[in-house]
Amino acid sequence: MDMPINAFKKALQDAVPQFGLWVGLADAYVAEVLATTGYDWLLIDGEHAPNDLRGILAQLQAVAPYQSHPIVRPPIGDVALIKQLLDAGVQTLLIPMVESPQQAARMVAATRYPPRGIRGVGSALARSSRWNQVERYLLRADDQMCVLVQVESATALEHVTEIAAVEGVDGVFFGPADLSASMGLIGQPAHPAVLDAIAGGIAAVRAAGKAAGILSPDPALARRYLELGALFVAVGVDTTLLVRAAKDQLAAFRATAAPLVTGAAWSAY
Repeated sequence: MDMPINAFKKALQDAVPQFGLWVGLADAYVAEVLATTGYDWLLIDGEHAPNDLRGILAQLQAVAPYQSHPIVRPPIGDVALIKQLLDAGVQTLLIPMVESPQQAARMVAATRYPPRGIRGVGSALARSSRWNQVERYLLRADDQMCVLVQVESATALEHVTEIAAVEGVDGVFFGPADLSASMGLIGQPAHPAVLDAIAGGIAAVRAAGKAAGILSPDPALARRYLELGALFVAVGVDTTLLVRAAKDQLAAFRATAAPLVTGAAWSAY
């Protein structure tokens, strides 16, 4: 059995823009539905969505037959948790709240087997190795790991150049919501000061030869970030899309039905 190739990592290395969708509904059936829609990557969120390890595993299995690449965001950059996610088959991680190059280096180490890192060896029990059926998995797995770290505070932004320069960091993802809060602008991710800060961060990441990423459901902002050089951009969130579509559907029906209801009320007299 051959090693699964990380097509997302290869696309970043080739500077091919990758468009993604945030997946927060925490259900394998939903993940599979979204995997059929053609996004380059799907972010399975374990930080703010109610996902646990087994739920993430089920979503990985649901997405596996499709072209969309699953990225997992754990609730925290924890070495033991990362080990479990990698053994479940995750090849690309988005680590939240990375504040320093030292922390970034530890996250990279957590994804590599010794002597390159500190990932525990338990491949006989692991879906990632197809239970030791992938040829030479222990020797080949490191090269398919993709580590994305989130810079989402003013402190982290001060160190973005050093964070991006860490060997093994494939990309830096900017979190506008948390960044704006740390800048004293909570709830204002599109504030000019936040946009300027992110623009500077993207430039620093590009100068380090790494990929920059961001989430922006606003099409105009997403295009701006792409123009600035962002390579992996999430352009929507499943929960937001569902809520908006449901509300729009109801509003449209009520507007259409209102004259009918009024007429029916008058005809009763």
